[in-house]
Amino acid sequence: MAARGFPYTDLREFLTALEGAGELRRVPVPVDPTLEISEVVTRTVRANGPALLFERPTRGEMPVAINLFGTERRMAMALGVDRLDEIGERIGALVKPELPVGWSGIREGLGKVMQLKSVPPKKVKTAPCQQVVYRGADVDLNRLPGLQVWPGDGGIFHNYGLTHTKHPETGKRNLGLYRLQQHSHNTLGMHWQIHKDSTAHHAVAERLGQRLPVAIAIGCDPVVSYAASAPLPGDIDEYLFAGFLCGERVEMVDCLTVPLQVPAHAQIVLEGYIEPGERLPEGPFGDHTGFYTPVEPFPVLHVEAMTTQRDPVYHSIITSKPPQEDHGLGKATERIFQPLLKLLIPDIVDYDLPAAGVFHNCAIISIRKRYPKHAQKVMNAIWGAHLMSLTKLIVVVDEDCDVHDYAEVAWRAFGNVDYARDLLLTEGPVDHLDHSSYQQFWGGKAGVDATRKLPTEGYNRGWPEEMTMSPEVRSLVDKRWKEYGI
Repeated sequence: MAARGFPYTDLREFLTALEGAGELRRVPVPVDPTLEISEVVTRTVRANGPALLFERPTRGEMPVAINLFGTERRMAMALGVDRLDEIGERIGALVKPELPVGWSGIREGLGKVMQLKSVPPKKVKTAPCQQVVYRGADVDLNRLPGLQVWPGDGGIFHNYGLTHTKHPETGKRNLGLYRLQQHSHNTLGMHWQIHKDSTAHHAVAERLGQRLPVAIAIGCDPVVSYAASAPLPGDIDEYLFAGFLCGERVEMVDCLTVPLQVPAHAQIVLEGYIEPGERLPEGPFGDHTGFYTPVEPFPVLHVEAMTTQRDPVYHSIITSKPPQEDHGLGKATERIFQPLLKLLIPDIVDYDLPAAGVFHNCAIISIRKRYPKHAQKVMNAIWGAHLMSLTKLIVVVDEDCDVHDYAEVAWRAFGNVDYARDLLLTEGPVDHLDHSSYQQFWGGKAGVDATRKLPTEGYNRGWPEEMTMSPEVRSLVDKRWKEYGI
């Protein structure tokens, strides 16, 4: 069942839906975007609290909406479903088993879903996001209530800017979600990481000696905001995916100064360019790992135009060690992409990406074990699967283990493992932000085989039977429970 009012035309409609569901609180008093908002939001997230609308930030000219995706319920509301699994089930029902296995299979499967729904973006001539226009000397990023989240941050950051670029040769569009450090009233640091498509676009532009046009949309509708974070294959358009999620074509409008399109109902749009070869120090930044990422040189966006809706709402997010708002985004990705991961690796029954592992550091996988070293085969397949290649720890359990029950998983991993035989160590790519690897971008990985061991794997002692109570006794105790007075 779709959420009330879904799909939402823009961010304001989503905020109205959240407030109507008791999932939004307004903060009417002045609050400082430097550190104070961060502390309020972090406490709210950890109390499983509501989305927040800071109506009077002490810096900037517009209210701040934050913690919109901080729970699975709000994330489901954002995507118009009762359960996040519903979207994965829709995809799974459309992906045929005869599709080729492998990463090409994922692309073909997802591409087929898109073709069936036929929801490409729709171009419009006029748009709410261009109701107010600032150009040239009138551009002032200080109008935005950007946040300093942690004391050691290098300054003000805009943490939910949807970055649009285009491949200089093919014209292929990319939508990504990257942090943006405000260097001045009209320049931003572009922290796009080594594995991202926008990085590849920038590299081509530099090779050609060309400026790279960039457009950043802030405060989009929740489906587009989620799609920007989704780990899609490079040849799948994020706006086609957003259209599939909401069942309607996303309205796009031409930018005023760069040859790009942006969501027509965004609250704020920044337009500009990156000069080839130009870099500035970016950071430090308190990231979702719970540690500050160091200062590194990154490209610089020169903002030539800023357009907004009348009375815009600024959208941002807080990053910190878990739990934090990105839990909802990560859980949505886990559930939505489950059938496509299973298409690539049919051995998988279910999987879980724990928030404590910052989602890409740990994967718990259940399999229907059929042959010796089956668990190790799955580990290696995961390390070859697109962005799952960044996973550092894989724990494989039998299909009767609920991968979302961390106590059950821990019991299996702690008790079902002979670490001299069941631990697979390897090396491979890791996330750009991983501070623990001795070399940036690559490091050690481990796979833990917590499945029942087979005689053909060299286990000849006879695997013991797990203790379970008889169904008859469980039923009896269920019926008599009130009698016990416990």
